[in-house]
Amino acid sequence: MSRKTGYKWVKRYETNGRRGLADQPRAPRQCPIAPTRISPTWSWRFGTRIRRGARASCGASSRDRHPDIRHWPAPSTVAELLTRHGLVTRRRRRRPSTHPGVVAPTTTPNDFWTADFKGQFRTSDHRYCYPLTIADHDTRFLLACRGRLSTETVSAWPVFERAFREYGLPRAIRTDNGVPFATQAIHGLSYLNVWWMRLGITHQRIHPGCPHENGAHERMHRTLKREAIKPVRGNCAAQQRNFDAFRREYNEERPHEFLHQETPASQYRPSRQPYPDRLPAPTYPGHFLVEEGDDGGDVPFPHPAPVARQCLGR
Repeated sequence: MSRKTGYKWVKRYETNGRRGLADQPRAPRQCPIAPTRISPTWSWRFGTRIRRGARASCGASSRDRHPDIRHWPAPSTVAELLTRHGLVTRRRRRRPSTHPGVVAPTTTPNDFWTADFKGQFRTSDHRYCYPLTIADHDTRFLLACRGRLSTETVSAWPVFERAFREYGLPRAIRTDNGVPFATQAIHGLSYLNVWWMRLGITHQRIHPGCPHENGAHERMHRTLKREAIKPVRGNCAAQQRNFDAFRREYNEERPHEFLHQETPASQYRPSRQPYPDRLPAPTYPGHFLVEEGDDGGDVPFPHPAPVARQCLGR
């Protein structure tokens, strides 16, 4: 205990006895000084004028109308007052994004694919269906449209693997920041995008709340919803047959204005980079210390003592 704290408790005991040793209220003992305290008149003025629609009364026009007033409330005080009266609503704070950003689109097939989960819906047997779609951005070719039972990695992995085996590897894949494409781990890494990186595929993630950065894919989802989802089918198997028919029509029969009224199947060509039979092992520079981390991104480091003894030749 410091000397100052000891004298404080002794003084409380001498003044109030044992009652002085109890916890004291933490509320301020006095209100702010008059020049910085908002008066009931100001509170009523702001609340009344805002309700009437005079939004400019809180801005520069109020200073012009009342030049005799020297001390004006701070902007934070006005904002708190409007919130107290229910005149504004606080926005939900978004977590800071750690994604590497979006790369500009290209004009060659398989330069990058787009992937996303269409909004889930229930089939007639009351089971949820999560359509996973993969498309080539340059030709709008719909590479896959598979109904999944969840958005977990084990559901999405086989769809991407089948697309890689059939069409080859793209240079990049663009997705949003949802599961399973990104997680709360360091740099948003997940099992899926780590697998892509080991295959040499760049993962592009759009900014949170900016679906227009993947606008072509979202536009395809609107057509998918109109043509293949409404009305829903009896079960996931019947719904998948609907997805297959839609994909066939979308690629081979439906002309696209972006392609000058050509079909995606007439413009798309498979990638020249095939899917490898064995996943290549990651390589690191020789001066890197390689350690395995857990799912949360924590990496245990060895104790410095053995390293020091090794450097000293012991």
